[in-house]
Amino acid sequence: MDIIIRHEEETDFFKVEELIREAFWNLYKPGCDEHYTAHNLRNSLDFIKELDFVAEINGDIVGSIMYTKSYVENEKKERIEIATFGPLCVHPKYQRIGIGTKLIEYTKEIVIKNKYPAIIILGDPHNYFKHGFKSGKNFNISTMDGRYPLGLLVLELKKDIFSNHKWKFKESDTYEVNLEEVELYDKKFPVKKKEYKYSQDLFSIMIRSFVE
Repeated sequence: MDIIIRHEEETDFFKVEELIREAFWNLYKPGCDEHYTAHNLRNSLDFIKELDFVAEINGDIVGSIMYTKSYVENEKKERIEIATFGPLCVHPKYQRIGIGTKLIEYTKEIVIKNKYPAIIILGDPHNYFKHGFKSGKNFNISTMDGRYPLGLLVLELKKDIFSNHKWKFKESDTYEVNLEEVELYDKKFPVKKKEYKYSQDLFSIMIRSFVE
């Protein structure tokens, strides 16, 4: 099975949003908002266009990854700009065959070439530790409120870049969405039933879990 990784093009936008919606629907909550987030990201000043990629199989888009600029700030108010990806997704029919890994590894090399010293995300540790991510606590990187969420994950690309300081992570404001706007935007897509899945309970526990 040949997997082609290429830049997202404007003609892909709606197809990618359909893919993202399919991948996240009912996963973390009834329905989802990640497809609307992707729509907003492309127009954000934080969006890194050269790190916007899709995965194709036989001409069909089956995976997507997008990056934004974010930063960490230390106790001296010194800032380091880093990269954050999300949403990252693979169509449910094509999961667990390495497409997500290919998207991460392919784009990681470009992140390094662009001299970002780290990738920091909010995600499920089970999915990302195998790619070299570690807890933000390992690097004294917290959220802006000084806490260390279980899902705050760091891939250090420049060794010891975070040493000898305490840092706070700030992602792009574009990730904050208005739920009413999500509902309105979702009307552009085929109707899908919102329902409960046990993964929603797991997610609820994870986002309320912190590393001490």
